Amino acid sequence: MGCSNDWNLYLMLQKGSITATLEDGRSVTCMYGTPVGELMTAPEDEYGRHYVGAVVNNLVVTLEFLLEVDSDIRFLTFSDPYGWRIYRSTANFLLSKVVRETYPDAKFSIEHSFGTGFYCYFQREGREDITEEELGAIEKGLRKLVERDLPISRKKMLYASAVDHFANEGRKDKASLLRFRNPGKVVVYTCEDYIDLSHGPLAGSTGALTHFNLIHHPPGFVIQFPDRSVPPRVPSLREQPLLFQIFREHKKWGRILDVSTVGRLNELVANGNASEFIRIAEALHEKKIANIADEVTAQKDRIQCLLIAGPSSSGKTTFAKRLSVQLRVNGIQPIAISVDNYFVDRDHTPRDDKGEFDFEHIEAIDLALFNEHLQLLSQGKDIDVPRFDFETGQRVYKGDKRKLEKNQIVILEGIHCLNPRLTEAIADDHKFKIYISALTQLNLDSTTRISTTDNRLVRRLVRDHQFRGHSALTTMHMWPSVRRGEKTWIFPFQREADIAFNSALDYELAVLKPLAETLLAEVKPYHPQYAEARRLQEFLKLFVPIPYDAVAPNSILREFIGRSDFRY
Repeated sequence: MGCSNDWNLYLMLQKGSITATLEDGRSVTCMYGTPVGELMTAPEDEYGRHYVGAVVNNLVVTLEFLLEVDSDIRFLTFSDPYGWRIYRSTANFLLSKVVRETYPDAKFSIEHSFGTGFYCYFQREGREDITEEELGAIEKGLRKLVERDLPISRKKMLYASAVDHFANEGRKDKASLLRFRNPGKVVVYTCEDYIDLSHGPLAGSTGALTHFNLIHHPPGFVIQFPDRSVPPRVPSLREQPLLFQIFREHKKWGRILDVSTVGRLNELVANGNASEFIRIAEALHEKKIANIADEVTAQKDRIQCLLIAGPSSSGKTTFAKRLSVQLRVNGIQPIAISVDNYFVDRDHTPRDDKGEFDFEHIEAIDLALFNEHLQLLSQGKDIDVPRFDFETGQRVYKGDKRKLEKNQIVILEGIHCLNPRLTEAIADDHKFKIYISALTQLNLDSTTRISTTDNRLVRRLVRDHQFRGHSALTTMHMWPSVRRGEKTWIFPFQREADIAFNSALDYELAVLKPLAETLLAEVKPYHPQYAEARRLQEFLKLFVPIPYDAVAPNSILREFIGRSDFRY
């Protein structure tokens, strides 16, 4: 045994034993420095799902993680939200390794979500597409890599060595991400000779990637992951043509401007060029909103209601206000009504299966009153629009009278606006439906996408603190319920939309960073939300901040950070 191992053994013996409490309630005594994976009784669960990591004292870790204090432990498969993130990250790591080894000349990136998987961009020899034969070679290599069950190791490299490694391999996106950080050591993952930056835990071996499909989807392909069904299976690909087109268009825009990764955005900020990029991003929003207004105007004889739906923190309210401005330019006088103002009083809110308030449920809206008001408006009568006070949980009336005049339309915005139950009083042929979401095209680097869900959660953390008096802990406690509600009440209806709008701004996380980091620091290790808070903190560290004064007063981002030109 070498000197270093002797010393480690000495430390373990000196520091003695620790107690590990497992999810099933069993307590296990082990030595200080024991890898958490050694406490597993089997490498996989009863359904054949490999354990890919663990939650130790509310922190998500690899199976190599060394136990140093008494610990509560829960092992993770891809059926768990934390485990699913590890599984997908592991798949991305292995896919990137195979593509690089099979086609070293190709430009490859993992770009955005698509069903239960990710859409991948592939360019080779000037072709922005991938052939069936090329995809077949990649899939063959990936399945062989899984079959070999090779170790995936978490290691640390000297900062300079890491930068040199990625620069020498021509992986500029990786090197540039490190440029504005200065840790003494950089955490990486390795498998054989392949090295990549760490953006969170990975599984311990290639054999953990048991379920996936590669699906040809020109011009690129999709890596499709399993759902959480029992037994596990990879579902068939569900097409999302409207959202796919929005993503592709925005990704193309990012490539044209040469700002597709956080490292490149950081360079713009550091070089003093952020203001120009911000103006271009805002101009793109304005152009898209004006185009939608023109499309509505062309159909104004049939449209009574514009319905704007989308998930939480997608910017629906500001979008509705900016669309109203563009409609006025076209001679249409809209009346904007927020569905959120029709929440039932807090004590009448539906509850979920855990007995907690389910604010995402459609019956959290007073449907009878809402439809009554729509009928009155269509009949040319007055309505008194309520205002919901989120702090008191009560609906109040402040004399906000509305009436629909000739050459006017109603703009309705809220998460349920594409659900027919919300607007039963209006005939379908009098509706124009818009779906809005924050579909960021920015990647951390070419093979590490930024989750649109993360983008929205950071927005909501800041907004809820600014305008609803919520701490980060409160918002994060509610977030799983919000996400469940989206899957039930929003996403199934997005296919009903006539048009989609992408509210993401590629500079926004650099603005939100300092505001969100302060809030996330309030979440402590004894909180169940600590793992997610730590992950977001590490994620936001990668951005060079942009002062919020640089944001235009009518920007959608002002809905979350404040000081907007619009009144809410």
